[in-house]
Amino acid sequence: MGTLTAQMSNNGGAWRLYVVLYGEPDWPTARWEHPGPVPTVAERRRALAALGYEVAPGAVWSWTEDSRDPDDDSTPVLLIAAVTVRGRDGGAA
Repeated sequence: MGTLTAQMSNNGGAWRLYVVLYGEPDWPTARWEHPGPVPTVAERRRALAALGYEVAPGAVWSWTEDSRDPDDDSTPVLLIAAVTVRGRDGGAA
């Protein structure tokens, strides 16, 4: 049973949720066309399900901040959330 990482980010526009598939050119992605508020856990769960994934048992969302220019703390913050996921059948999709 394999796991992957799903991430959700916002750079001031729409929220994007995607499953990281290293070595693949296209990653499964969902978008919310509103810039805020942050999609709820239920909205994220539904988006993951639509992509064929679910949060792995015991996994929780973690948040971090990033910036387009890490050397300039006056640039807008990019929020990134991450969680471990698995395919809805119990393995990596």
